[in-house]
Amino acid sequence: MFRSIGFIGGGRVTRILLGGWELGQALPEVVRVSDPSADSLEKLRRLLPGIERFAGDNDPPASCDIVFLALHPPVIPGVLGEISSLLRPDATLVSLAPRISLAKLAELTGGARNVARMIPNAPSIVGEGFNPVAFSGNFHPEAKKDLNTLLRVLGKCPEVREDSLEAFAILTGMGPTYIWFQLVELMRHAETFGLGAKEAEEATYQMVAGAAKTLHESGLSAEDVIDLIPVKPLAEDEETIRAIYRTKLPALYRKLKR
Repeated sequence: MFRSIGFIGGGRVTRILLGGWELGQALPEVVRVSDPSADSLEKLRRLLPGIERFAGDNDPPASCDIVFLALHPPVIPGVLGEISSLLRPDATLVSLAPRISLAKLAELTGGARNVARMIPNAPSIVGEGFNPVAFSGNFHPEAKKDLNTLLRVLGKCPEVREDSLEAFAILTGMGPTYIWFQLVELMRHAETFGLGAKEAEEATYQMVAGAAKTLHESGLSAEDVIDLIPVKPLAEDEETIRAIYRTKLPALYRKLKR
């Protein structure tokens, strides 16, 4: 198993994954995070006081057993050019970004063997994530086993085709943003109708979990599931919402695949 884990980039995704491993009591002995932002590192310190933090110095995390690139795609080539000589031959490198392929990552590192790409999912912070991962063709079997063991603490980690990762980025990576604000709005209205905050929160959680399970496991078609409830207060606005999806998501997907 990995004794040390390094993150180059200490923003939201890093906090999500480290928070999930902390909750699951699965953090390696050594955790090193670098980021140019003092504010990002301070947020990590408050979450996990025991981790090693490095302001603007990527060398310490780059020397770990497993190195996560928690960076925006345009930044990755330059960073890999700086740290490629520090990566251990048996290290595992995991990119959390879309667009940059496994082949390109291997090229930028001078031929690293154990290279993976993963699309992170925010519910990983409570161990309920869905984090699809693609592996380089020559990934060492034992290293893959160790990585999967670590990722399973965060939730499900299906191995997928690399060319599907950008689709998962739209669906699962960004998916919570499509619904969280609506659920918060629904809970707030429930409180104005007389429910306590905890009642509204629990009811919303159970409703969403049950609704998703019904769509997934009932055996009914999507149309039949939608038809289970006759009164639809937002029916006249549904087409507007669908139009937003049809306009924004394909455009975003095309941008990620460029």
